[in-house]
Amino acid sequence: MKAVSVLAAAASLTVSVLCTPAIGLLTENVTISNGALRGNPKDANGVLTYKGIRFAQPPVGNLRWRSPQPPANLNGTFDATAYGPSCYASTIPPIPYATKPSEDCLNLNIWTGAQQATEKRPVMLWIHGGGFEFGSGSLPTYEGTHLAQQGVIVVTFNYRLGVFGFLALDELDKEGSNSGNFGLQDSLAALLWVKKNIAAFGGDPDNITIFGESAGAHAVGLLMASPLSKGLFQKAIMQSGAFWDSEAGPLETFTQARARGAAFETKLAAPSIAALRALPADTINAAAPWVITSDPKLSAFTPNLDKYVLTANAGTIFNTGGQMKVPLLAGWNANEGQTFASYGIPALTQQRFEESATKYFGPAVPFPFRNLYPDSTAAERNQSSIDLIGDMVIREQTYTALELQHRTASLGINSIWAYQFNFISAFTPNPAHTTELPYVFGNFVPNPAVSPVQDCPTAADEAFSAVLRQYWTNFAKTGNPNGSGLPNWPAYGGSGVNIQGLSNNIKHFIYSIARNTYIASFRTNGALPSSWKTVTPA
Repeated sequence: MKAVSVLAAAASLTVSVLCTPAIGLLTENVTISNGALRGNPKDANGVLTYKGIRFAQPPVGNLRWRSPQPPANLNGTFDATAYGPSCYASTIPPIPYATKPSEDCLNLNIWTGAQQATEKRPVMLWIHGGGFEFGSGSLPTYEGTHLAQQGVIVVTFNYRLGVFGFLALDELDKEGSNSGNFGLQDSLAALLWVKKNIAAFGGDPDNITIFGESAGAHAVGLLMASPLSKGLFQKAIMQSGAFWDSEAGPLETFTQARARGAAFETKLAAPSIAALRALPADTINAAAPWVITSDPKLSAFTPNLDKYVLTANAGTIFNTGGQMKVPLLAGWNANEGQTFASYGIPALTQQRFEESATKYFGPAVPFPFRNLYPDSTAAERNQSSIDLIGDMVIREQTYTALELQHRTASLGINSIWAYQFNFISAFTPNPAHTTELPYVFGNFVPNPAVSPVQDCPTAADEAFSAVLRQYWTNFAKTGNPNGSGLPNWPAYGGSGVNIQGLSNNIKHFIYSIARNTYIASFRTNGALPSSWKTVTPA
């Protein structure tokens, strides 16, 4: 008999299937829909933690490259005191795993300060970044204690990455697996699990905020654009990302994704899905590497148009008003481009810089391009190359998502909130990609995106983090980040008006939108040009 997927089970999800919370105090012992589990006792801050909980069956054997299946009933009391395995990553050079890698990686972690299961605290579900190629919900940066102390429940989870998460094949489609976006299906399965079970931990299944950074922020935008997300979350936070399009153009089409999958079969001399499933996971993973200096949209398995999770590019869905009409908080960091400099156009000479730009923007390059990205000197060209790739990979699409959500008539005027992260300190000397993460979670662990060696955080870092944690959790509670004692954050006014400067002196400002609107002008029905996928900027 064909197994019923977690997503198919969503059709029958009603309040009646939610677990009835136990009477009395919430403890480390909890009963959920498929059995009993035991987490860690309350820490000194009164926070309970539960780790490594399977939200779907292990996607191994015949379940490799299948839609996530409902978790099996637990045998006895499940030990939820330690993180579970991480999903396989594909990076070259290798990036260290948070926990040992395994295909059996669909697990989640919960932090709750609820005293009683009946409290209905707001829930924040974190989607980790990593280009859809690496990362884990159990990284030290994402430890949820500090956020949970603000009166919310924090959930982190793993999703399948790289070839395990995004392989598309005609044979899989015929099998009923709706192939191409298993990693996004895992995100939906995690949301369904939370919707079904979070009341047992003192959470409100009807007040869920999804938030993520980089690929996690792109996942937030893709889920907002997916027809399968209806009713699964009520608010969204995008930190540096939105549509998963860039200098590499829009998402891979249905046909392109299947051509990539067929080429992978040929590479491994595995002419059928049965032959692929017979291969060891290490062999599969080693055959699909991602070199981190290249854009994963060009060289790896990533989200694509599968006609199931995604029926069109997210920018197109937003442009036509088909996205979820939920309050949105979104923004970017001041120096996003530094991380993606290897993707950018060459800046060695003015001629090479402008010739490369012409491949993207055509005859419009002389003006206004040169005004927006000056190139008269070597210093100007270097900075413009970094600015341009930061705009193309992160800033423009995040801005465009804010603009399109702001135009949604059914949302109130106090529903959209925008920011730019500018904070600097000895711990964070440069507000580059990912540098806001320690402040959002309150965990000051080393960040290789900053430098190999970082100074210790100071009282100023701690104080700034406390403000950001209040902003983020206030938004999760009410849809408005403002609260007593916080610098006022005005609702986004559109066209760059009222961007909150998350800096050493927090205040809102009017953001210059000229570069973003220039790049956005090349969108057709919300999608960037497919021709960009074939551009070689060098």
